[in-house]
Amino acid sequence: MPTIHYEGPYAFIFFSSDKGEPPHIHAKRERRIAKFWLSPVVLAKNRGFAGHELNQIARLVVKNEALFLEKWNDYFNA
Repeated sequence: MPTIHYEGPYAFIFFSSDKGEPPHIHAKRERRIAKFWLSPVVLAKNRGFAGHELNQIARLVVKNEALFLEKWNDYFNA
């Protein structure tokens, strides 16, 4: 479970088992986790985050989308 970025209280991660899926990122805070597809950024799953917090996380994903895609490609296409 590589952590590729921290911003505020959030850790942005992906799992090694994610390889067969389209590029995405998981945002984690304590016991809460959300999954966002990349390019375009779309919420795929949410476990525990309130709506206002998901909006904040979505803005962070959009802001860091290029970094997340680069890290995804580096990890899964290596």
